[in-house]
Amino acid sequence: MTRKPEGPLRRGWTTGACATAATKAAFTALLSGEFPDPVEILLPKGERPSFVLARRNRGRNWASAGIVKDAGDDPDVTHLALIVSKVRALPSRSGVQFKAGEGVGTVTKPGLPIEPGEPAINPVPRRMMAEVIEEVAVAYGAEPDVEIEISVPGGQELAKQTWNPRLGIVGGISILGTTGIVHPFSCSAWIASIHSGIDVIRASGWEHAAACTGSTTESAVQQRYGLPDFAFIDMGDFAGAVLKYLRQHPIKRLTLAGGFGKFCKLADGYLDLHSGRSQVNLETLARWAGEQGANELTRKLIKEANTASEVLTIAQQQNIALGQMIADKAQQVALEEVNGKVEIEVLVYDRDGKMVAGTGFN
Repeated sequence: MTRKPEGPLRRGWTTGACATAATKAAFTALLSGEFPDPVEILLPKGERPSFVLARRNRGRNWASAGIVKDAGDDPDVTHLALIVSKVRALPSRSGVQFKAGEGVGTVTKPGLPIEPGEPAINPVPRRMMAEVIEEVAVAYGAEPDVEIEISVPGGQELAKQTWNPRLGIVGGISILGTTGIVHPFSCSAWIASIHSGIDVIRASGWEHAAACTGSTTESAVQQRYGLPDFAFIDMGDFAGAVLKYLRQHPIKRLTLAGGFGKFCKLADGYLDLHSGRSQVNLETLARWAGEQGANELTRKLIKEANTASEVLTIAQQQNIALGQMIADKAQQVALEEVNGKVEIEVLVYDRDGKMVAGTGFN
């Protein structure tokens, strides 16, 4: 049994942040002959962490650097994994190209943010690495034309403890992260913060709050309504914690906003939306699509889909109002949970933050 750390949980760094720092160090060494150690990078939200190098190497026309990932107090399978970036110079105008090295997976199925055949390096880490390549190139008067090969020794074995095999990512782990920071996952602390947030909203007399599954949906709701920061409940996967507390401590109106995949689970009656504790039921989605007029082929494609995002794409291509059905069913579940004491609307968004469906308040 893993011992629970005493005191505040320590945050860590994503594989994407580590890969970016290793890439900056390697490219700097390729151009200057010297590895910066520690190496500092800029994260998407403005933080500037420094990383100590665990490995460094140079050859003709290439350099590599490695960083040991520190996931803080988060129970992450990649904690203490070595993230290595090998940067190789390419001919002028080649741009930045990515390659999967040892232990980094390759995407083989549609429905993910990376196209099949590509290294499993997500869009934000790709952008971060491209930005440090540009930054270093400008500093040394060089061209930003390189191949970045990311490796994670032992990553293929680590991937067996993730959802990668099920998602069709073969050969290793994914390089992930949208903020560069791993926030430690403490259920009790998170739920306590949800309760505190609702208490603050009630104490302020504010009548309209929003509970969102993540930063993308929170930004979308902020643009839609212009709510003050304190009116946002950091729900994450804990829909049940929000709704159960509101049943005892109601407010007037709640906007419940989340991604299509998360709300497929809520619509199916799950109140804990974490991937480790609830799964999207493709058989159920196919049946619901059939109720909306989907033919046998469309239902078959949904049952065989790789991700909820792919299901949404299939439904949209066939003009099946599956998103609206998910919103309606999720609203029914939420209203039952608060025992009708709160007016609730449900807004469903796709991966890019575009609203797929909404219910209005009820």
